[in-house]
Amino acid sequence: MKAADNADGAAGDARPGAANALAGEPSAYLRQHAGNPVHWRPFGDEAFGFAAQRDVPVFLSIGYAACHWCHVMAHESFEDQETADFLNANFVAIKVDREERPDVDAVYMAATQAISGEGGWPMSVFLTPDGRAFHAGTYFPPRPMPGRPSFRQVLEAVREAWLERREAVEQNAETLARGMAETQLAAAVQLTGAPDPVDAGLLSEAVRVLARSEDTHDGGFGTAPKFPPSPVLEFLVRHAAVASDTADAARDMAGRTLAAMSRSALFDQLDGGFARYSVTRDWSVPHFEKMLYDNAQLLRAYVHWVRLGGDAVYTAEEAADAAARTADWMIASLGLAGTGDGPGGGSGQAEAFASSLDADTVVDGQHLEGASYLWTPAELLEILGPDDGPVVARLMNVAPEGTVTKAASPLHPGRRLDGAEHLVWARARPRLLAARSGRPQPARDDKVVAGWNGLAVAALAEAGAVLGRPDFTAAATRTAAYLERIHWTDGTLVRVSHAEEARGIGGLLEDYAFCVDGFLTLYGVTGDARWYLLAQDILLAACLRFAADGTLVDTASESSQVFNAQGQRAGLEPFDNATPSGAAAFAGALLSYAALSGSSDHRIMAGNILSLLPPLATRAPRAAGWLLATAQAALAGPVEAAVVGPDGPARAELHHALLLSPSPGLVVALASDAGIPAAVGGAGAGGAGSSGAPAVPLLEGRTAAPDGSAQAFLCRGMVCERPVGSVAELLERLATMTR
Repeated sequence: MKAADNADGAAGDARPGAANALAGEPSAYLRQHAGNPVHWRPFGDEAFGFAAQRDVPVFLSIGYAACHWCHVMAHESFEDQETADFLNANFVAIKVDREERPDVDAVYMAATQAISGEGGWPMSVFLTPDGRAFHAGTYFPPRPMPGRPSFRQVLEAVREAWLERREAVEQNAETLARGMAETQLAAAVQLTGAPDPVDAGLLSEAVRVLARSEDTHDGGFGTAPKFPPSPVLEFLVRHAAVASDTADAARDMAGRTLAAMSRSALFDQLDGGFARYSVTRDWSVPHFEKMLYDNAQLLRAYVHWVRLGGDAVYTAEEAADAAARTADWMIASLGLAGTGDGPGGGSGQAEAFASSLDADTVVDGQHLEGASYLWTPAELLEILGPDDGPVVARLMNVAPEGTVTKAASPLHPGRRLDGAEHLVWARARPRLLAARSGRPQPARDDKVVAGWNGLAVAALAEAGAVLGRPDFTAAATRTAAYLERIHWTDGTLVRVSHAEEARGIGGLLEDYAFCVDGFLTLYGVTGDARWYLLAQDILLAACLRFAADGTLVDTASESSQVFNAQGQRAGLEPFDNATPSGAAAFAGALLSYAALSGSSDHRIMAGNILSLLPPLATRAPRAAGWLLATAQAALAGPVEAAVVGPDGPARAELHHALLLSPSPGLVVALASDAGIPAAVGGAGAGGAGSSGAPAVPLLEGRTAAPDGSAQAFLCRGMVCERPVGSVAELLERLATMTR
C-alpha cells in the first residue's frame, strides 16, 4: 500500500486526532493558526508518532507571532482549503513557535541553510518521521515566482519523492544529519583543564576588524537589512572604558550606532522602544515588530553608554532619554499585570513581560505591516495644524511620496534636532501619540519567556540605578519575583509561561544564563541577597543540566527528533543571534558568580568557554559580541566591590558611585539589613546566614571602618586592597584597577 492510500484526507477529518490541535497552546503564534483548515499539531512525540504510523513525511512550519511574512503565507496557503486538503492527505503538519522552541528552530534553520542556501521565517522544512530534514525553504508563494516555486508545487514534488524515491530521501536526510553532527563536534567546549588567559591584543584586533565593516555614515555594520548589533555594542562600550590603542575607535563606533538608531525610524519616536530591524541602510524603514529581547538588550546598551559618559556625537543626556523612553514603553506596552502573591501580583502593576508586539496591524480584516506607525503629510497637517504640521513633516521626513506605502512613512528624524526644532517636536509628540492611540493597534504575544525576562530584569535594574528611576528597579524586582514563583519549580527553570502557568519544555542554556545574570545584577543594585541565592541555585542547576559530563550543550535532550536531526549529537551554538549565544551568556554568568562567590571552579568554566573566542574574534566578531564582552570583563578581573557599614547616606553614596562605574564586568556586593524569605536560603539580605556567615562570600570579613562608618573594598580574586571611605578615593582607586 502506498503512503498516500493510508492518509487521512478530507473524508477522515472527523477521526480523533485529525483536526487542528493548536487552540490550547500557550503560544500566540500557534493559536493564530488554530482556525486553519490545516490539521496542525504542536511539536512532540505524538505528532511524529502519527507520521510514522501513517508512513508520511512531516511538514514543519516555524515562525513567530510578530512575523509579517508568516502572516502572509498563512493567509495565502494555510487558510486555503484546497492547499490544506492536500497537506492533510499527504503529510503530518507541525507548527512551531521559534520563540517557544529555539532548540527546534536552531537545528532546522541550520538544515534549511544547508539545503537551500537561505534562512528566515516562515521556515518550511520536510522531515522523516524520526525528525531528520531532507528538503527545506522559507516562504513559498501560492503561485510560482521567478526563481521560487509555488507552495503547492513544492508539496507535490516532496510527495512524489517520498513515494517514488524513498531511498534517495533517506540518504539525503542521513547525509545532512551527519554533516550537522560534524559541525557540532567542531564547536564542542570541554570545561576541564586550565584555560588560557584572555589575550588583550585579540580584543583590540576584534575592534579593528569591526571597524572595517562599520557603516560610518549611517551607523551600524554592513548594509541593508540592518539589525541592532546589541551584543557587539556591549563589547564596544566595555572596551572603550579601558585604556588601549583601540579604546577611542570602540567608543566612536558605539556612539555612532547608538545615535543613528535612536534618531531613526527604528526607534518609535512617539512611544519609545525599538523595532526588530531596518530594511534600509539608514534605518528609515523598520520591520515593525517590537521584541522584548531587542529592547531589553538595547536598554542596557544605552544605559551603559550613559554610564560611560557619552561623547560629542551622542551625549549621555540624549542616550538617557532614549533609555528612559524604552524602559517606560516596555513596562507600559509589554508589561503583564500579575494576579498572584508576588510583588505587584493583583495590583495592576507589570509583573512580567510579554514577548512582542506584532509587525502587522489588522485593519478591516487585513494584515497591514506597520499601519499603526505610518503618517502622511495630510494627517500631520490635520492633527497639528498649519503652523506645526508642515514643520514636523519636514523634521520627521514624512513626504508626499511614502517610504512604506505610496503615501505613508514612519517618523524618521535621522539626526539630532536643534533647540527650536526640539520645542516644536515637544509640542507635537503628545498630540500625535494621542491620535495614534485611537488607531487599531498591533497584537501582543503574551507568552512569557524566562530568559528574555531575565534580560529585562538586568536592564531595568541598571536603568533604575543609573537613570535615577527607582520605578524601573521596582519593575525588575517584580519580574524577578514572577520568574521565581512561576518558572523556577523543583530545581528546573521552565522556559515559557502563559496566564501565570508554566508550560512546555525546561529552559535552555540561554534561559538559565540570562536569568542568573538578571538576578545577580538585581542583587548588585538592591543588596537583597535573595536574588544572589536564587541566581546561585539556578546556576548550579545549569551546571548539572548542561555540563554534567564536562562538555557544554545548549539543551538537555528536550527532543529526540532534534537529536536525530543533528546526527545524534547534542549541540552548542557559539554565535550570537538576536540574543547572545547561550554559551557566551553562561560564561558571563559564571564569571560574575565566581567574582561574588570566590569559586575558582566556576571561573575556570568561564575561561574554558572563552576558549571559543580566538578563532571568532578576528573571523566573525559581529557574531561573537557577548563572548568579546565577557572576555573584556575577565581581562579586567573583573573588579569586585564590597560595600559595608551602616545603612545611611555615606554607604548609599559609595554604592551609587560603583553602580555608575563603567568598569567592565564590575560586580558589587552590598551589605543590607533587609530580610529574605527562608525558602531562598534563610539568610538575611545583609549576607548573614544561620551560621552568622554572609550569604554572599565577597562580604565575608569586610566590616565597617573602626569608627563604625561605611566603607568599600575593591578586590580581585577575593584579594582586596585597603578599604576606602570616600567617593573620591573610591573612584580614584577604581580607575587604577580598571584595565
